[in-house]
Amino acid sequence: MSPSTLSRIETGQRRISLDQLLPIARALGSSLDQLVEPVDDNDVVIRPRHDRGHGVVSWMLTREDEPHGLAVAKMRVTTPRPNRELGVHPGHEWFTVLSGTARLHLGERVILVEAGQAAQFSTMSPHAITAADGPVEIIVIFDRDGRRAHLDAIDLTEPPSAESH
Repeated sequence: MSPSTLSRIETGQRRISLDQLLPIARALGSSLDQLVEPVDDNDVVIRPRHDRGHGVVSWMLTREDEPHGLAVAKMRVTTPRPNRELGVHPGHEWFTVLSGTARLHLGERVILVEAGQAAQFSTMSPHAITAADGPVEIIVIFDRDGRRAHLDAIDLTEPPSAESH
């Protein structure tokens, strides 16, 4: 492997391929398993992110560096109506309802999506997903623009401690 290739891998300018891992492991006196093994449980345990301002808890099911730019998240929504004006951004979104009933706000329309049903829509329409009759749990697929609009811009206020209840 050339020094320039190794440098680009180290600086994140190039993704490492599987055929490059074995020579790197050998050079480090390590095994391939040791080289790719997570050092802690952060790669295994998915922790919730609480968006207190919008009544949403989300669990990211894909990594930040997903090569196709898609983000999959499980979300638990408790708010019955949008807390702000409906959002618009380029792209499409898809979701399926695991439990409860989601209220999909698409411009002037409000569509109820029940457990076991799914929806997809252009995000150029003003939109929001809220809870209809109690909490709703959904699996959502966002493209890059949707991820930026919905997941990267959330209010990560810490959840209240047990003593404050």
